[in-house]
Amino acid sequence: MESPAKFISQVRSEVGKIVWPNRREVVTTTIMVLIMATLAAVFFFLADLLIKTGLGQLLNLVG
Repeated sequence: MESPAKFISQVRSEVGKIVWPNRREVVTTTIMVLIMATLAAVFFFLADLLIKTGLGQLLNLVG
Protein backbone atom coordinates (compact mmCIF):
# COMPACT_ATOMS: atom_id res chain seq x y z
CA MET A 1 0.00 0.00 0.00
CA GLU A 2 1.32 3.41 -0.94
CA SER A 3 1.88 6.22 1.49
CA PRO A 4 -0.60 9.11 1.59
CA ALA A 5 2.16 11.54 0.59
CA LYS A 6 2.92 9.56 -2.58
CA PHE A 7 -0.79 9.36 -3.38
CA ILE A 8 -1.19 13.15 -3.03
CA SER A 9 1.87 13.63 -5.23
CA GLN A 10 0.39 11.39 -7.92
CA VAL A 11 -2.96 13.19 -7.71
CA ARG A 12 -1.25 16.56 -8.20
CA SER A 13 0.66 15.15 -11.16
CA GLU A 14 -2.56 13.89 -12.79
CA VAL A 15 -4.43 17.14 -12.11
CA GLY A 16 -1.63 18.97 -13.90
CA LYS A 17 -2.42 16.98 -17.06
CA ILE A 18 -6.01 18.23 -17.24
CA VAL A 19 -6.74 20.55 -20.15
CA TRP A 20 -9.51 22.92 -19.11
CA PRO A 21 -11.80 24.36 -21.79
CA ASN A 22 -11.72 28.08 -22.40
CA ARG A 23 -14.77 30.33 -22.14
CA ARG A 24 -15.56 30.14 -25.88
CA GLU A 25 -15.55 26.34 -25.86
CA VAL A 26 -17.83 26.23 -22.83
CA VAL A 27 -20.31 28.67 -24.39
CA THR A 28 -20.26 26.84 -27.73
CA THR A 29 -20.83 23.41 -26.22
CA THR A 30 -23.54 24.76 -23.89
CA ILE A 31 -25.41 26.25 -26.85
CA MET A 32 -25.07 22.98 -28.78
CA VAL A 33 -26.44 20.99 -25.83
CA LEU A 34 -29.42 23.35 -25.53
CA ILE A 35 -30.12 23.10 -29.27
CA MET A 36 -29.92 19.30 -29.25
CA ALA A 37 -32.12 19.05 -26.15
CA THR A 38 -34.71 21.31 -27.81
CA LEU A 39 -34.64 19.25 -31.00
CA ALA A 40 -35.04 16.04 -29.01
CA ALA A 41 -37.96 17.53 -27.07
CA VAL A 42 -39.70 18.63 -30.27
CA PHE A 43 -39.12 15.24 -31.88
CA PHE A 44 -40.54 13.30 -28.93
CA PHE A 45 -43.48 15.71 -28.64
CA LEU A 46 -44.34 15.17 -32.32
CA ALA A 47 -43.85 11.39 -32.05
CA ASP A 48 -46.11 11.30 -28.99
CA LEU A 49 -48.72 13.42 -30.74
CA LEU A 50 -48.64 11.15 -33.80
CA ILE A 51 -49.01 8.00 -31.70
CA LYS A 52 -51.80 9.56 -29.63
CA THR A 53 -53.68 10.67 -32.74
CA GLY A 54 -53.19 7.34 -34.48
CA LEU A 55 -54.37 5.32 -31.50
CA GLY A 56 -57.32 7.65 -31.02
CA GLN A 57 -58.37 7.19 -34.64
CA LEU A 58 -57.90 3.42 -34.39
CA LEU A 59 -59.98 3.20 -31.23
CA ASN A 60 -62.73 5.35 -32.77
CA LEU A 61 -62.72 3.13 -35.87
CA VAL A 62 -62.96 -0.09 -33.86
CA GLY A 63 -65.20 1.11 -31.04
